[in-house]
Amino acid sequence: MNKKLRYSLAILYFLGISYGQSQTIHSKLVDATTKEAIPYASILLSSTKGIISNGDGQFTMHIKKTITEKDSLFISYMGYESKAIPLLHFKDSIILLEQKSIVLNSVMISSKNYTPDEIMDNVKENLSKNYTTDLTKKRLFFRQSYHQDFNKLEYTLIKSSIEALNKNLLDSLLQSIPRKESHYTEILCDLYGGVKQQKQKIKLIKACRLYDKNSDVDLESIGEKFEKILKDNVKSNSYFKIKSGLFGTKLEAEKLFNSPKDSANALALEKEIAAKNKREEQRKLSFSSSKASNLSKLFGELFFVKDSKLNFVQKSNRYDFTLESFTYAGDNPVYILSFKPKWGADYKGTLYINADDFAIVRVDYSNVKPLKSIALIGISYKEHIDKGKLFFAKGKNKKYQLRYLEKEKGGIAGVKRPLKIIEKNKHVKGRRKQNELSLKIDLAITNINKAEIVIFDSEDISTTGFDAFKEKNELLPTYLPAYDPDFWKDYTIIAPNEAIKAFTVKTTPVL
Repeated sequence: MNKKLRYSLAILYFLGISYGQSQTIHSKLVDATTKEAIPYASILLSSTKGIISNGDGQFTMHIKKTITEKDSLFISYMGYESKAIPLLHFKDSIILLEQKSIVLNSVMISSKNYTPDEIMDNVKENLSKNYTTDLTKKRLFFRQSYHQDFNKLEYTLIKSSIEALNKNLLDSLLQSIPRKESHYTEILCDLYGGVKQQKQKIKLIKACRLYDKNSDVDLESIGEKFEKILKDNVKSNSYFKIKSGLFGTKLEAEKLFNSPKDSANALALEKEIAAKNKREEQRKLSFSSSKASNLSKLFGELFFVKDSKLNFVQKSNRYDFTLESFTYAGDNPVYILSFKPKWGADYKGTLYINADDFAIVRVDYSNVKPLKSIALIGISYKEHIDKGKLFFAKGKNKKYQLRYLEKEKGGIAGVKRPLKIIEKNKHVKGRRKQNELSLKIDLAITNINKAEIVIFDSEDISTTGFDAFKEKNELLPTYLPAYDPDFWKDYTIIAPNEAIKAFTVKTTPVL
Protein backbone atom coordinates (compact mmCIF):
# COMPACT_ATOMS: atom_id res chain seq x y z
CA MET A 1 0.00 0.00 0.00
CA ASN A 2 1.53 3.37 -1.03
CA LYS A 3 1.88 6.32 1.36
CA LYS A 4 -0.85 8.46 -0.26
CA LEU A 5 -3.41 5.67 0.09
CA ARG A 6 -2.44 5.03 3.71
CA TYR A 7 -2.74 8.76 4.50
CA SER A 8 -6.13 8.93 2.77
CA LEU A 9 -7.44 5.93 4.71
CA ALA A 10 -6.11 7.38 7.94
CA ILE A 11 -7.88 10.68 7.28
CA LEU A 12 -11.13 8.91 6.41
CA TYR A 13 -10.88 6.82 9.56
CA PHE A 14 -10.22 9.92 11.67
CA LEU A 15 -13.19 11.74 10.16
CA GLY A 16 -15.39 8.73 10.81
CA ILE A 17 -14.33 8.59 14.45
CA SER A 18 -14.91 12.34 14.83
CA TYR A 19 -18.42 12.03 13.40
CA GLY A 20 -19.22 9.25 15.79
CA GLN A 21 -17.97 11.23 18.78
CA SER A 22 -19.43 14.64 18.00
CA GLN A 23 -22.46 15.79 16.08
CA THR A 24 -24.36 19.05 15.86
CA ILE A 25 -28.05 18.91 15.04
CA HIS A 26 -30.00 21.84 13.60
CA SER A 27 -33.74 21.43 13.08
CA LYS A 28 -37.14 23.07 13.34
CA LEU A 29 -40.34 21.77 14.93
CA VAL A 30 -43.51 22.27 12.90
CA ASP A 31 -47.19 21.40 13.41
CA ALA A 32 -47.94 18.57 10.95
CA THR A 33 -51.36 20.04 10.09
CA THR A 34 -51.00 23.82 10.24
CA LYS A 35 -47.29 23.90 9.28
CA GLU A 36 -46.77 26.52 11.99
CA ALA A 37 -43.61 26.54 14.11
CA ILE A 38 -43.79 24.95 17.57
CA PRO A 39 -41.89 27.10 20.08
CA TYR A 40 -40.57 26.09 23.51
CA ALA A 41 -40.83 22.34 22.96
CA SER A 42 -38.65 20.00 25.04
CA ILE A 43 -35.92 18.10 23.17
CA LEU A 44 -34.11 15.54 25.31
CA LEU A 45 -31.17 13.29 24.50
CA SER A 46 -31.87 9.75 25.72
CA SER A 47 -34.35 11.11 28.30
CA THR A 48 -31.65 12.92 30.29
CA LYS A 49 -30.13 16.17 29.12
CA GLY A 50 -31.60 18.40 26.48
CA ILE A 51 -32.64 21.74 25.08
CA ILE A 52 -35.76 23.73 24.26
CA SER A 53 -36.81 25.08 20.88
CA ASN A 54 -36.72 28.86 20.51
CA GLY A 55 -39.63 31.16 19.68
CA ASP A 56 -39.36 30.20 16.01
CA GLY A 57 -39.44 26.45 16.76
CA GLN A 58 -35.73 26.05 15.96
CA PHE A 59 -33.17 24.22 18.05
CA THR A 60 -29.48 23.37 17.92
CA MET A 61 -27.94 20.55 19.93
CA HIS A 62 -24.26 19.65 20.08
CA ILE A 63 -23.68 16.00 21.04
CA LYS A 64 -20.18 15.15 22.23
CA LYS A 65 -20.70 11.49 23.15
CA THR A 66 -20.31 8.60 20.72
CA ILE A 67 -23.68 8.02 19.07
CA THR A 68 -25.05 4.49 19.03
CA GLU A 69 -28.19 2.82 17.74
CA LYS A 70 -29.74 3.19 21.21
CA ASP A 71 -29.49 7.00 21.19
CA SER A 72 -32.60 8.98 20.30
CA LEU A 73 -34.02 12.47 20.58
CA PHE A 74 -37.20 12.61 22.64
CA ILE A 75 -39.42 15.54 21.65
CA SER A 76 -42.49 16.58 23.62
CA TYR A 77 -44.85 19.52 23.73
CA MET A 78 -48.18 20.01 25.47
CA GLY A 79 -51.08 18.91 23.31
CA TYR A 80 -48.85 17.00 20.85
CA GLU A 81 -47.84 13.39 20.45
CA SER A 82 -44.36 12.79 21.83
CA LYS A 83 -41.77 11.68 19.31
CA ALA A 84 -38.58 9.63 19.51
CA ILE A 85 -36.07 9.96 16.64
CA PRO A 86 -32.98 7.72 16.33
CA LEU A 87 -29.83 9.83 16.19
CA LEU A 88 -27.48 7.60 14.25
CA HIS A 89 -28.77 8.74 10.86
CA PHE A 90 -30.55 11.95 11.87
CA LYS A 91 -30.90 14.29 8.87
CA ASP A 92 -34.26 16.05 9.34
CA SER A 93 -34.16 19.82 9.05
CA ILE A 94 -37.93 19.88 9.70
CA ILE A 95 -39.62 17.69 12.33
CA LEU A 96 -43.40 17.36 12.17
CA LEU A 97 -45.41 16.88 15.37
CA GLU A 98 -48.99 15.61 15.41
CA GLN A 99 -51.60 17.18 17.67
CA LYS A 100 -52.75 14.78 20.36
CA SER A 101 -56.36 13.65 20.54
CA ILE A 102 -57.63 14.60 24.00
CA VAL A 103 -59.56 11.73 25.57
CA LEU A 104 -60.59 11.69 29.23
CA ASN A 105 -58.82 8.77 30.85
CA SER A 106 -60.22 6.87 33.81
CA VAL A 107 -58.20 8.89 36.29
CA MET A 108 -59.61 12.18 35.04
CA ILE A 109 -63.17 10.85 34.90
CA SER A 110 -63.15 9.39 38.40
CA SER A 111 -61.30 12.26 40.07
CA LYS A 112 -63.02 15.05 41.92
CA ASN A 113 -64.30 17.90 39.79
CA TYR A 114 -62.15 20.61 41.28
CA THR A 115 -63.10 24.25 40.95
CA PRO A 116 -60.34 26.61 39.77
CA ASP A 117 -59.91 27.96 43.29
CA GLU A 118 -59.62 24.43 44.69
CA ILE A 119 -56.95 23.65 42.10
CA MET A 120 -55.02 26.74 43.18
CA ASP A 121 -55.39 25.78 46.85
CA ASN A 122 -53.81 22.42 46.01
CA VAL A 123 -51.03 24.18 44.07
CA LYS A 124 -50.17 26.34 47.10
CA GLU A 125 -50.41 23.41 49.50
CA ASN A 126 -47.90 21.44 47.41
CA LEU A 127 -45.41 24.24 46.64
CA SER A 128 -42.76 23.07 49.12
CA LYS A 129 -43.16 19.46 47.98
CA ASN A 130 -42.92 20.28 44.27
CA TYR A 131 -40.22 22.97 44.25
CA THR A 132 -36.96 23.51 46.07
CA THR A 133 -35.09 26.63 47.14
CA ASP A 134 -32.02 24.66 48.24
CA LEU A 135 -28.50 25.15 46.94
CA THR A 136 -27.81 23.74 43.48
CA LYS A 137 -25.16 23.76 40.79
CA LYS A 138 -26.75 24.56 37.43
CA ARG A 139 -25.23 24.38 33.95
CA LEU A 140 -27.06 27.05 31.97
CA PHE A 141 -27.05 29.34 28.95
CA PHE A 142 -28.06 32.97 29.49
CA ARG A 143 -28.89 35.45 26.73
CA GLN A 144 -29.65 39.11 27.36
CA SER A 145 -30.99 41.44 24.69
CA TYR A 146 -31.28 45.21 24.94
CA HIS A 147 -32.99 47.43 22.38
CA GLN A 148 -33.29 51.21 22.54
CA ASP A 149 -35.24 53.46 20.20
CA PHE A 150 -35.35 57.27 20.15
CA ASN A 151 -39.01 57.77 19.27
CA LYS A 152 -38.51 61.50 19.42
CA LEU A 153 -35.32 63.56 19.47
CA GLU A 154 -36.15 67.22 18.90
CA TYR A 155 -35.11 70.62 20.19
CA THR A 156 -35.89 74.29 19.70
CA LEU A 157 -32.94 76.71 19.76
CA ILE A 158 -33.98 79.84 21.59
CA LYS A 159 -30.65 81.59 21.99
CA SER A 160 -26.93 81.00 21.48
CA SER A 161 -24.34 83.74 22.01
CA ILE A 162 -21.53 81.40 20.89
CA GLU A 163 -21.38 81.68 17.12
CA ALA A 164 -20.05 78.15 16.64
CA LEU A 165 -22.98 76.71 18.56
CA ASN A 166 -25.54 77.47 15.88
CA LYS A 167 -28.56 75.53 14.65
CA ASN A 168 -26.65 73.89 11.78
CA LEU A 169 -24.09 72.45 14.17
CA LEU A 170 -26.71 71.29 16.68
CA ASP A 171 -28.69 69.67 13.86
CA SER A 172 -25.61 67.79 12.66
CA LEU A 173 -24.79 66.61 16.18
CA LEU A 174 -28.37 65.45 16.61
CA GLN A 175 -28.29 63.52 13.34
CA SER A 176 -25.17 61.69 14.53
CA ILE A 177 -26.94 60.14 17.53
CA PRO A 178 -28.04 56.57 16.68
CA ARG A 179 -31.84 56.35 16.66
CA LYS A 180 -31.80 52.61 17.29
CA GLU A 181 -29.39 50.46 19.28
CA SER A 182 -29.25 46.75 20.01
CA HIS A 183 -26.96 44.83 22.35
CA TYR A 184 -26.78 41.08 22.92
CA THR A 185 -24.83 39.28 25.64
CA GLU A 186 -24.56 35.49 25.80
CA ILE A 187 -22.88 33.31 28.40
CA LEU A 188 -22.54 29.61 29.14
CA CYS A 189 -21.78 28.99 32.80
CA ASP A 190 -22.11 26.94 35.95
CA LEU A 191 -24.14 28.80 38.57
CA TYR A 192 -23.91 27.91 42.25
CA GLY A 193 -26.62 29.02 44.66
CA GLY A 194 -30.25 28.85 45.67
CA VAL A 195 -33.12 31.04 44.54
CA LYS A 196 -33.25 32.76 47.94
CA GLN A 197 -29.54 33.57 47.89
CA GLN A 198 -28.68 37.17 47.16
CA LYS A 199 -25.16 36.02 46.31
CA GLN A 200 -24.74 33.60 43.44
CA LYS A 201 -21.36 32.16 42.49
CA ILE A 202 -20.55 31.72 38.85
CA LYS A 203 -18.03 29.94 36.69
CA LEU A 204 -18.03 31.28 33.15
CA ILE A 205 -17.28 28.79 30.38
CA LYS A 206 -17.72 31.04 27.35
CA ALA A 207 -19.22 34.48 26.67
CA CYS A 208 -19.73 37.01 23.90
CA ARG A 209 -21.18 40.46 23.31
CA LEU A 210 -22.79 41.46 20.06
CA TYR A 211 -23.22 45.20 19.52
CA ASP A 212 -22.11 48.17 17.43
CA LYS A 213 -18.99 49.82 18.84
CA ASN A 214 -19.47 52.70 16.41
CA SER A 215 -22.37 54.02 18.49
CA ASP A 216 -20.01 54.49 21.44
CA VAL A 217 -17.47 56.22 19.18
CA ASP A 218 -20.12 58.54 17.75
CA LEU A 219 -21.34 59.72 21.14
CA GLU A 220 -17.77 60.20 22.32
CA SER A 221 -16.98 62.22 19.17
CA ILE A 222 -20.03 64.41 19.73
CA GLY A 223 -18.86 65.11 23.28
CA GLU A 224 -15.32 65.90 22.12
CA LYS A 225 -16.57 68.31 19.44
CA PHE A 226 -18.90 70.07 21.85
CA GLU A 227 -16.11 70.33 24.41
CA LYS A 228 -13.69 71.81 21.86
CA ILE A 229 -16.18 74.54 20.91
CA LEU A 230 -16.61 75.47 24.56
CA LYS A 231 -12.85 75.50 25.13
CA ASP A 232 -12.36 77.83 22.17
CA ASN A 233 -15.11 80.22 23.23
CA VAL A 234 -15.17 80.41 27.03
CA LYS A 235 -12.68 81.56 29.63
CA SER A 236 -10.86 78.91 31.66
CA ASN A 237 -11.75 80.62 34.94
CA SER A 238 -15.45 80.76 34.11
CA TYR A 239 -18.15 78.66 35.68
CA PHE A 240 -21.39 77.38 34.20
CA LYS A 241 -24.92 77.57 35.51
CA ILE A 242 -26.98 74.74 34.09
CA LYS A 243 -30.69 75.40 34.52
CA SER A 244 -33.80 73.45 33.64
CA GLY A 245 -36.92 75.23 34.79
CA LEU A 246 -36.64 75.87 38.53
CA PHE A 247 -33.66 73.58 38.94
CA GLY A 248 -30.03 74.55 38.49
CA THR A 249 -26.49 73.52 39.28
CA LYS A 250 -23.02 75.05 39.12
CA LEU A 251 -20.04 73.58 37.28
CA GLU A 252 -16.51 75.04 37.22
CA ALA A 253 -14.98 75.28 33.75
CA GLU A 254 -11.57 74.12 35.00
CA LYS A 255 -13.12 70.79 35.99
CA LEU A 256 -14.19 70.34 32.39
CA PHE A 257 -11.07 71.68 30.70
CA ASN A 258 -7.74 70.78 32.30
CA SER A 259 -5.04 72.41 30.19
CA PRO A 260 -2.19 69.98 29.42
CA LYS A 261 0.17 73.00 29.17
CA ASP A 262 0.04 73.43 32.92
CA SER A 263 2.22 70.82 34.72
CA ALA A 264 -0.17 70.49 37.67
CA ASN A 265 -3.10 70.04 35.32
CA ALA A 266 -1.09 67.55 33.26
CA LEU A 267 -0.46 65.50 36.39
CA ALA A 268 -4.14 65.67 37.24
CA LEU A 269 -4.95 64.58 33.70
CA GLU A 270 -2.60 61.61 34.00
CA LYS A 271 -4.25 60.61 37.27
CA GLU A 272 -7.68 60.94 35.71
CA ILE A 273 -6.67 58.75 32.77
CA ALA A 274 -5.17 56.17 35.13
CA ALA A 275 -8.32 56.17 37.22
CA LYS A 276 -10.44 55.77 34.09
CA ASN A 277 -8.33 52.82 32.94
CA LYS A 278 -8.62 51.25 36.37
CA ARG A 279 -12.38 51.65 36.32
CA GLU A 280 -12.51 50.08 32.86
CA GLU A 281 -10.40 47.14 34.00
CA GLN A 282 -12.59 46.72 37.06
CA ARG A 283 -15.66 46.75 34.85
CA LYS A 284 -14.19 43.96 32.77
CA LEU A 285 -13.18 41.93 35.79
CA SER A 286 -16.64 42.29 37.32
CA PHE A 287 -18.43 41.11 34.16
CA SER A 288 -19.11 37.65 35.58
CA SER A 289 -20.25 39.10 38.90
CA SER A 290 -22.79 41.29 37.14
CA LYS A 291 -24.12 38.26 35.22
CA ALA A 292 -24.43 36.32 38.49
CA SER A 293 -26.36 39.24 39.94
CA ASN A 294 -28.69 39.36 36.91
CA LEU A 295 -29.36 35.62 37.21
CA SER A 296 -29.90 35.88 40.96
CA LYS A 297 -32.58 38.52 40.46
CA LEU A 298 -34.39 36.45 37.83
CA PHE A 299 -34.38 33.32 40.01
CA GLY A 300 -35.55 35.37 42.97
CA GLU A 301 -38.71 36.35 41.06
CA LEU A 302 -39.95 32.77 40.55
CA PHE A 303 -43.55 32.43 41.74
CA PHE A 304 -42.76 29.96 44.57
CA VAL A 305 -40.16 32.26 46.17
CA LYS A 306 -41.47 34.19 49.17
CA ASP A 307 -42.49 37.79 48.39
CA SER A 308 -42.08 37.30 44.64
CA LYS A 309 -43.83 40.02 42.65
CA LEU A 310 -45.22 37.20 40.49
CA ASN A 311 -47.84 36.74 43.20
CA PHE A 312 -50.62 35.03 41.24
CA VAL A 313 -49.94 31.80 43.18
CA GLN A 314 -49.05 32.83 46.73
CA LYS A 315 -51.64 35.65 46.71
CA SER A 316 -54.18 33.92 44.49
CA ASN A 317 -57.06 35.71 46.27
CA ARG A 318 -56.09 38.78 44.24
CA TYR A 319 -56.89 36.98 40.98
CA ASP A 320 -59.82 35.36 39.22
CA PHE A 321 -59.11 31.89 37.80
CA THR A 322 -60.96 30.08 35.03
CA LEU A 323 -60.55 26.41 34.09
CA GLU A 324 -60.20 26.70 30.33
CA SER A 325 -59.39 23.14 29.33
CA PHE A 326 -56.95 20.32 29.87
CA THR A 327 -54.24 18.70 27.83
CA TYR A 328 -51.41 16.22 28.21
CA ALA A 329 -47.71 16.73 28.82
CA GLY A 330 -46.50 13.33 27.66
CA ASP A 331 -48.80 10.95 29.56
CA ASN A 332 -49.54 13.42 32.38
CA PRO A 333 -52.94 15.16 32.41
CA VAL A 334 -52.63 18.93 32.75
CA TYR A 335 -55.19 21.55 33.80
CA ILE A 336 -55.12 24.80 31.83
CA LEU A 337 -56.17 27.76 33.98
CA SER A 338 -56.34 31.36 32.86
CA PHE A 339 -56.08 34.13 35.41
CA LYS A 340 -56.78 37.84 35.48
CA PRO A 341 -56.43 40.41 38.25
CA LYS A 342 -58.90 41.68 40.75
CA TRP A 343 -58.32 44.23 43.52
CA GLY A 344 -55.61 46.01 41.57
CA ALA A 345 -53.32 43.03 40.94
CA ASP A 346 -50.76 43.35 38.13
CA TYR A 347 -50.79 40.27 35.88
CA LYS A 348 -52.88 38.09 33.63
CA GLY A 349 -51.89 34.82 32.00
CA THR A 350 -52.17 31.06 31.81
CA LEU A 351 -51.09 28.29 34.18
CA TYR A 352 -50.48 24.68 33.13
CA ILE A 353 -50.88 22.45 36.20
CA ASN A 354 -50.09 18.75 36.51
CA ALA A 355 -53.39 17.12 37.57
CA ASP A 356 -51.63 14.39 39.57
CA ASP A 357 -49.35 16.40 41.86
CA PHE A 358 -50.61 19.99 41.27
CA ALA A 359 -47.24 21.25 40.14
CA ILE A 360 -47.21 24.21 37.78
CA VAL A 361 -45.22 23.03 34.76
CA ARG A 362 -45.63 26.17 32.66
CA VAL A 363 -46.60 29.80 33.17
CA ASP A 364 -47.28 32.50 30.56
CA TYR A 365 -47.86 35.93 32.10
CA SER A 366 -47.99 39.60 31.20
CA ASN A 367 -48.78 42.81 33.04
CA VAL A 368 -52.17 44.45 32.59
CA LYS A 369 -51.09 47.96 33.58
CA PRO A 370 -47.84 49.91 33.89
CA LEU A 371 -45.92 48.68 36.93
CA LYS A 372 -44.20 52.03 37.36
CA SER A 373 -45.40 55.40 36.18
CA ILE A 374 -43.77 58.73 36.98
CA ALA A 375 -44.63 62.12 35.49
CA LEU A 376 -43.09 65.18 37.13
CA ILE A 377 -42.39 68.67 35.71
CA GLY A 378 -41.57 67.55 32.20
CA ILE A 379 -39.87 64.24 33.03
CA SER A 380 -41.76 60.98 32.66
CA TYR A 381 -41.10 57.26 32.88
CA LYS A 382 -43.47 54.35 32.40
CA GLU A 383 -42.61 50.66 32.78
CA HIS A 384 -45.22 49.39 30.36
CA ILE A 385 -44.00 45.83 29.64
CA ASP A 386 -43.37 43.01 32.10
CA LYS A 387 -44.09 39.61 30.64
CA GLY A 388 -42.56 36.19 30.49
CA LYS A 389 -42.67 32.40 30.31
CA LEU A 390 -41.53 29.75 32.77
CA PHE A 391 -41.15 26.02 32.08
CA PHE A 392 -40.46 23.36 34.71
CA ALA A 393 -39.57 19.68 34.60
CA LYS A 394 -39.06 17.08 37.32
CA GLY A 395 -35.40 16.63 38.17
CA LYS A 396 -33.25 13.91 39.71
CA ASN A 397 -34.41 14.84 43.22
CA LYS A 398 -38.06 14.30 42.15
CA LYS A 399 -38.78 18.00 42.49
CA TYR A 400 -39.64 20.38 39.68
CA GLN A 401 -36.82 22.55 38.45
CA LEU A 402 -36.74 25.48 36.09
CA ARG A 403 -35.80 24.44 32.55
CA TYR A 404 -36.50 27.64 30.61
CA LEU A 405 -37.15 31.25 31.52
CA GLU A 406 -38.04 34.12 29.23
CA LYS A 407 -38.61 37.61 30.61
CA GLU A 408 -39.18 40.88 28.79
CA LYS A 409 -39.32 44.31 30.39
CA GLY A 410 -39.89 47.60 28.62
CA GLY A 411 -40.10 51.24 29.52
CA ILE A 412 -40.73 54.62 27.92
CA ALA A 413 -38.86 57.69 29.17
CA GLY A 414 -39.60 61.24 28.12
CA VAL A 415 -38.08 64.68 28.72
CA LYS A 416 -39.84 67.86 27.67
CA ARG A 417 -38.11 70.74 29.41
CA PRO A 418 -36.19 73.95 28.85
CA LEU A 419 -32.40 73.84 29.22
CA LYS A 420 -30.02 76.75 29.72
CA ILE A 421 -26.23 76.64 29.91
CA ILE A 422 -24.97 80.04 31.10
CA GLU A 423 -21.29 80.97 31.29
CA LYS A 424 -20.45 83.33 34.15
CA ASN A 425 -17.13 84.79 35.27
CA LYS A 426 -16.63 86.56 38.58
CA HIS A 427 -13.24 87.95 37.47
CA VAL A 428 -14.77 90.05 34.70
CA LYS A 429 -15.88 93.58 35.52
CA GLY A 430 -19.51 94.43 35.07
CA ARG A 431 -22.04 91.68 34.43
CA ARG A 432 -20.80 88.22 35.21
CA LYS A 433 -22.83 86.65 32.45
CA GLN A 434 -20.66 85.97 29.38
CA ASN A 435 -22.47 83.50 27.12
CA GLU A 436 -25.74 81.58 27.04
CA LEU A 437 -27.13 78.56 25.22
CA SER A 438 -30.88 78.22 25.65
CA LEU A 439 -32.90 75.26 24.30
CA LYS A 440 -36.19 73.48 24.63
CA ILE A 441 -35.71 69.70 24.60
CA ASP A 442 -38.34 67.16 23.59
CA LEU A 443 -37.24 63.54 23.53
CA ALA A 444 -38.79 60.12 24.09
CA ILE A 445 -36.88 56.83 24.44
CA THR A 446 -38.23 53.29 24.41
CA ASN A 447 -36.11 50.48 25.81
CA ILE A 448 -36.76 46.74 25.82
CA ASN A 449 -34.75 44.30 27.94
CA LYS A 450 -35.16 40.59 27.34
CA ALA A 451 -33.60 37.65 29.19
CA GLU A 452 -33.57 33.97 28.26
CA ILE A 453 -32.24 31.16 30.45
CA VAL A 454 -31.95 27.49 29.50
CA ILE A 455 -30.90 25.10 32.26
CA PHE A 456 -29.33 21.92 30.91
CA ASP A 457 -28.50 20.19 34.16
CA SER A 458 -29.01 20.80 37.87
CA GLU A 459 -27.73 18.99 40.93
CA ASP A 460 -28.10 19.60 44.64
CA ILE A 461 -25.03 20.79 46.54
CA SER A 462 -24.31 21.23 50.23
CA THR A 463 -23.47 24.46 52.01
CA THR A 464 -19.93 23.12 52.33
CA GLY A 465 -19.77 22.56 48.57
CA PHE A 466 -21.09 26.06 47.92
CA ASP A 467 -18.56 27.65 50.29
CA ALA A 468 -15.72 25.60 48.83
CA PHE A 469 -16.22 26.92 45.31
CA LYS A 470 -14.08 30.02 44.69
CA GLU A 471 -14.88 32.45 41.91
CA LYS A 472 -12.09 33.70 39.66
CA ASN A 473 -13.98 36.08 37.36
CA GLU A 474 -11.24 36.05 34.73
CA LEU A 475 -13.11 35.28 31.53
CA LEU A 476 -14.13 38.29 29.45
CA PRO A 477 -16.77 38.29 26.69
CA THR A 478 -15.62 38.10 23.10
CA TYR A 479 -16.75 41.09 21.05
CA LEU A 480 -18.68 40.16 17.90
CA PRO A 481 -19.52 42.89 15.35
CA ALA A 482 -21.94 40.50 13.63
CA TYR A 483 -23.66 37.21 14.32
CA ASP A 484 -21.17 34.36 14.01
CA PRO A 485 -22.76 30.88 13.70
CA ASP A 486 -19.40 29.28 14.48
CA PHE A 487 -18.93 30.93 17.88
CA TRP A 488 -21.17 28.41 19.68
CA LYS A 489 -20.82 25.55 17.18
CA ASP A 490 -19.37 23.10 19.73
CA TYR A 491 -21.88 23.99 22.44
CA THR A 492 -25.58 23.41 23.02
CA ILE A 493 -27.46 26.69 23.47
CA ILE A 494 -30.92 27.98 22.68
CA ALA A 495 -30.97 28.78 18.97
CA PRO A 496 -30.79 32.51 18.13
CA ASN A 497 -33.84 34.22 16.67
CA GLU A 498 -33.88 35.86 13.25
CA ALA A 499 -33.06 39.33 14.66
CA ILE A 500 -29.82 38.05 16.17
CA LYS A 501 -28.88 36.15 13.02
CA ALA A 502 -29.41 39.29 10.95
CA PHE A 503 -27.44 41.60 13.27
CA THR A 504 -24.40 43.25 11.76
CA VAL A 505 -22.55 46.46 12.49
CA LYS A 506 -23.33 49.30 10.11
CA THR A 507 -20.44 51.54 9.26
CA THR A 508 -21.12 54.95 10.76
CA PRO A 509 -19.09 58.06 9.91
CA VAL A 510 -17.18 59.49 12.86
CA LEU A 511 -17.46 63.24 13.40
